Amino acid sequence: MSKIDITEADRIDKALAKHLPESRRALARLFEDGAGVRVNGKRVKKGHRVAPGDVVEVEHEERSLTPLPDADAAAKLHILVERADVVIVDKPAGMPSQPLKAGELGTAANGIAHRYPECASVAVTPPANGDPRDGGLVHRLDIGTSGILVAARTPETYRVLREAFGAGGIDKTYLAIVEGRPVSRECDAPLAQRGKRVVVDETDGLPAATTFEVIAADATHALVRCVARTGRMHQVRAHLAHCGAPILGDTLYGATALEGDAGFILHAESIAFTLGGARIEATAPLPARFASRRPS
Repeated sequence: MSKIDITEADRIDKALAKHLPESRRALARLFEDGAGVRVNGKRVKKGHRVAPGDVVEVEHEERSLTPLPDADAAAKLHILVERADVVIVDKPAGMPSQPLKAGELGTAANGIAHRYPECASVAVTPPANGDPRDGGLVHRLDIGTSGILVAARTPETYRVLREAFGAGGIDKTYLAIVEGRPVSRECDAPLAQRGKRVVVDETDGLPAATTFEVIAADATHALVRCVARTGRMHQVRAHLAHCGAPILGDTLYGATALEGDAGFILHAESIAFTLGGARIEATAPLPARFASRRPS
């Protein structure tokens, strides 16, 4: 059984699709079973509406979804911090954070499971109650984003850090090369997911806050440091686009595609948080793919 904490209002079937790797057909079968999905302990149908704070329980084989160890993926990760309770790695662009289905390899979670076997089942071991695909990951990066990922090595650390991310207790910065330059030094536009994109929605969007600092700029592009004070999906990408400066190569948010490069130029640069009374900080070096595109 998986437990999912709901953070935004939605239909139950759509909420599950965001958290579970099953196909639409497999999710539909959960509801057809009549006992597959419960909200706050009660059986529900797929049209049921959930609200923030609801607890969803799903009957499925979650252990099969835990990340398998992958030596090739592990070789692509750079270890920045290694402690008994947490590990921080530098992920390359083009690598997914976690598998989407059972048996999938090549993700950061697979690499971490190879290097730190205890991480594979952390998310599904009480008191964690997380997504089994996470392994020990307490947050995620888009496949096109390089940089810092944090993984817990114990279920209690997973729980503590997930709560800290949700409460805004993690300091994190990103570097992006953008088209033009932001028209504002900060953006607090509320965000809502619409299909594959996130949009500004003043009525139903969730609070989100990002600040921007232009590090270097030329006539067409700028290198921008972004401080994300909340952790919404695609937050930095959506806020930069909203402020007139989509990330170079981020075609989903209106930028021009990069020739010979399917990705976009966004890097999770640094992170800092307190764990067990200790202040933990890490910085991921700027990738080579930034160098040729960095404005002078």
